[in-house]
Amino acid sequence: MGVVVGLTGGIGSGKSVVASLFGERGAGIIDTDAIARQLTDRGGDAIPAIRETFGQQFIDAWGALDRAGMRRVVFAQPEAKRKLESILHPLIRKVVSAQMAQLHQPYGLLVVPLLIETGAYRDRTQRVLVVDCAETLQVTRTMARSGLTEAEVRAIMAEQVTRQARLSVADDVIENNGDIATLIPQVEKLHLYYLSLARQAIRPDA
Repeated sequence: MGVVVGLTGGIGSGKSVVASLFGERGAGIIDTDAIARQLTDRGGDAIPAIRETFGQQFIDAWGALDRAGMRRVVFAQPEAKRKLESILHPLIRKVVSAQMAQLHQPYGLLVVPLLIETGAYRDRTQRVLVVDCAETLQVTRTMARSGLTEAEVRAIMAEQVTRQARLSVADDVIENNGDIATLIPQVEKLHLYYLSLARQAIRPDA
């Protein structure tokens, strides 16, 4: 694959929607959040270590991670967050490597919510694409989809880099302050641009 674009954005910015639009146009999509959910679902590779580290009370009746319970603990206890990350991050990296090796599309999007904050995977990407929106929209969208309170959403946002810091390192930006109709022309323009970059990568002398 010629080009890998790191797609990121704050919580509630619309990363998944944007990624799906690129996917519809033929981009390869690797989503670290989706991988984390698979790893912590019933039968996921992370479940045994989570059970051993945190106890059975954090595994629900179906054998998956009790996400709400774990969220409360990691927000309250930084050490618990570090322990969870030490379980998940190596497993996520392993899956990402395997999926990248299987990609056959001209370009791919590597969706990493904390791409800027952690620097993880920056060595695997040639460009950074930021999905941006107003902070008030981040709050309302996240509350609507997750059931979190405004205070809980703002606590998550406080752990992420500022909107300005994220934009300062972006190579490309998609504005998501409207509906999906406003996203499509932005995605289409960047899709064509990434295809042209991929062609140059494959044929550098062309």
